[in-house]
Amino acid sequence: MRTTAACIKCDPRRDRMTLTIVNRQRARKINVRRLKEITAALLAELAGPAAVLEINLVGPVQMARVNTGFLQHEGPTDVITFDYREKPGADLHSELFICPAVAQTQAREFGTDWRSELVRYVIHGLLHLQGYDDHAPADRRRMKLAEGRWLRTISRRFPLSKL
Repeated sequence: MRTTAACIKCDPRRDRMTLTIVNRQRARKINVRRLKEITAALLAELAGPAAVLEINLVGPVQMARVNTGFLQHEGPTDVITFDYREKPGADLHSELFICPAVAQTQAREFGTDWRSELVRYVIHGLLHLQGYDDHAPADRRRMKLAEGRWLRTISRRFPLSKL
């Protein structure tokens, strides 16, 4: 498991997006190419052309390890965001850990599709990187509204059933 800034290779040309998706789980079959297209579209809108992002799709055991090791929370969670920028306002340089098994569980609980949950987690992580927070109730509502808007926008452009 790579969890440091060194795991993401920055493109020396500062006008180019670098996006890597690593599928390390087997709970759900995922069209990684489609997820990359969706994420690239979101990055272009939310972060600009010089973004560097790695997404790690992991199983619940690995997610629980990351959650405990870095956030001191027990058990798996949906998404964990690491921001590697040295200063605020710098080009996006980050890593997301996403657990598709949690997406599957949450989808059943909320009556949604696991694919839309998975994309929601990508959006959630990117919103955190744009300064959104979800600790206080008012901030959480604001973030959920933004998630919903971005999910509707992206699902019109990319049918999530093909994910």
